[in-house]
Amino acid sequence: MSRLSKALIAGLLIGLVGLIFVPFMQKMEENIGLDLLFKQRGTKEVPSDVIIVSMNRLSADHLNLPAKPDKWPRWVHANLTENLTKQGAAVIAFDVIFEEARSPEYDNLFAKAIRNAKNVVLGECLRKETAPLTDQQGRQTGELHIEKLLPPIPSLAESAVALAPFPLPKVPAKVSQYWTFKTGAGDTPTLPVVVFQIFALNVYDEFIQLLDKISPSQAESLPHKKDTIITTGGVENLIRTLRGIFDNHPLIAEKMLEEIEKSGMLSDDLKKKKLLVSLIKMYQSPDTLHLNFYGPPGKITTLPYYQALKPQEKSTANQMQFDFKGKAVFVGLSEPSMTEQRDGFYTTFTQPSGVDMNGVEIAATAFSNLLEDMPVRHISLFTHLTFVLLWGLLLGIFCRLFSTVITLGGVICLSVLYFSFAQYQFRNSGIWYPLVVPLFFQAPLAFFGTVLWKYFDTSKERQNIRRAFGYYLPDKVVDQLTKSTADIGSSGQIVYGTCLWTDAEQYTSLSESMNPKEFSSFMNRYFEAVFEPVKRYGGIVSNVVGDSMLAIWATTSPDSELRKQGCLAALDIARAVHQFNQSSDKLKLPTRIGLHSGQLLLGNVGAFDHYEYRPVGDIVNTSTRLENLNKYLGTRILVSEEVLHQLDGFLTRELGEFLLVGKSNPILVHELICRIEDSSEQQKRLCAIFKEALSAYKRKSWEEAIEKLHESLQIDKEDRPSLFYLELCEKYRENPPAEIWDGIVCMDKK
Repeated sequence: MSRLSKALIAGLLIGLVGLIFVPFMQKMEENIGLDLLFKQRGTKEVPSDVIIVSMNRLSADHLNLPAKPDKWPRWVHANLTENLTKQGAAVIAFDVIFEEARSPEYDNLFAKAIRNAKNVVLGECLRKETAPLTDQQGRQTGELHIEKLLPPIPSLAESAVALAPFPLPKVPAKVSQYWTFKTGAGDTPTLPVVVFQIFALNVYDEFIQLLDKISPSQAESLPHKKDTIITTGGVENLIRTLRGIFDNHPLIAEKMLEEIEKSGMLSDDLKKKKLLVSLIKMYQSPDTLHLNFYGPPGKITTLPYYQALKPQEKSTANQMQFDFKGKAVFVGLSEPSMTEQRDGFYTTFTQPSGVDMNGVEIAATAFSNLLEDMPVRHISLFTHLTFVLLWGLLLGIFCRLFSTVITLGGVICLSVLYFSFAQYQFRNSGIWYPLVVPLFFQAPLAFFGTVLWKYFDTSKERQNIRRAFGYYLPDKVVDQLTKSTADIGSSGQIVYGTCLWTDAEQYTSLSESMNPKEFSSFMNRYFEAVFEPVKRYGGIVSNVVGDSMLAIWATTSPDSELRKQGCLAALDIARAVHQFNQSSDKLKLPTRIGLHSGQLLLGNVGAFDHYEYRPVGDIVNTSTRLENLNKYLGTRILVSEEVLHQLDGFLTRELGEFLLVGKSNPILVHELICRIEDSSEQQKRLCAIFKEALSAYKRKSWEEAIEKLHESLQIDKEDRPSLFYLELCEKYRENPPAEIWDGIVCMDKK
């Protein structure tokens, strides 16, 4: 499989695993990912069109009122409403539940102020009730959960321009979104939606004109004058009707938005244009929206209740701070300290000190989001899944193609770029891209998963290298190469070793008489027979050239046991070759063997891009000369005196000292015949008589030597060493050597 194919597979796996985890990570995305985006973004500028009037302990103290705001007399609310109306507030929203009647005088006073204001929205209480479900026999079969709206007392409810609930979950649930329309309560519009619709009545005439142009039939079902909506208390009906229109005909909103841009409507009043666009998009929105918090508690302009009761003079230095004209004013419980909070909700901006965000501030935040058309918008599910898949594909391909170090740096850089992109989108457009799955799950999975995969691939490759090189090199060298090839040219070492060299007769004639494929198969079977004893006795097959093999036994210091192993391997090679030749009537490869011991350099020999692991030294050359000497002595296994030094257990025959071709020093040569336990009496007698003949030869007693050699030939008429020395003795009998003669046989050809 190619690297690119593996990279694509890795990318697809990372992408698919990410897709699998997306449904399970939604809560973490909200609790961790969204929190991180808010914390990194920091505070955000709040629209100037919203102000909070805080019912707090400070105001209670200033006004000499009860500590609990729900016990305040309602004349203070009447005074506040009158003052805000005089100040020109566009809409006043009480995030307070007035479900119990109090002093009729003060209740009526408050109701009158609300009627006169014509822009007051009162909160409703939304309670869950459970009703049992029974069958015909009266047995309970289940439960029905009902969300019931509890309005304020009648006098106040009838006076308000609209009523609206604002349900939020309680601690420990984190508040991160709110309902625009409460589906469980009959698609009831919530407080931020109702307040925004009243605030946006300023562009109602333009809204109706635009809708009438796009869909006249739908426009006919709506009031054409905004004053009619206020005087008839039809705000809630208007909102429900518009919600139904946009739900049933979603293209209407798109066409209205297109028409605004195409016609240049309100191009001279950008604030009203933005308000109109935001109004249309509010009705396009889903039933729930994520809150785009502006910062920690207190970020939205908040005035204590007692200060809002005071009329603001135009000459006051703080006029702009207390200017309510054209503003949406939210009134509710808002305490700056944890110990005094009665209406706190845990949010992403909950302070380390434990100060939560008050419900009225959350309502004001939701209103501001609608006004700016800037809620937190989660990308669509399709976009989310596509993004996760493509991100995983990118990570997987990158991590699989490059090295671990580059991959680590690349994953960090890609993650930083992704987070920067997500943060930019969130800061400027309120678009929420997922962080948990891409950054905290897919990125580590891609890095560690591909590193692990590459590790297993590398291990597998090393095993394959080991298996492949094992046919050519010893295990120690294979271990070295699978780890590193950096020091391949300098990895030689001086050792004490035994070299065994083999050579087959009739190789050339066989290669000429057989086709290459058949000959290759034949030689492979031959080498199987030759290699097996070497491996069995712990040797290393160092080199194969044509029909020849070089095997070595190496150690750091002279070791008789390794020399013994080499001799045993030589005897078993001879036996294995004999059996191999017996298996074929025509194809035979008689084999000669030479062994020599001594110091050598064992390592990698070569240059540039080609090296061979082999021994280097005189003993290699000498072992080949000994193997070649077999041709003249008619033997099969010749070993040097260095090999047999202090070795027992073998039947050997000393064949004399030879000065081999290309050598300057003579070498004492022995024939390795067999193990002692495998020897016959005939072989022992032959060796004994030959020893006497060789002794006579060295003393220049030619007649005695010839006599003993004839005696040995009587034991074995085909004993080639006896024939070799018989010919040599007869030559010296006719032409004696010089007076100073050491008995060394000089070989003048290979």
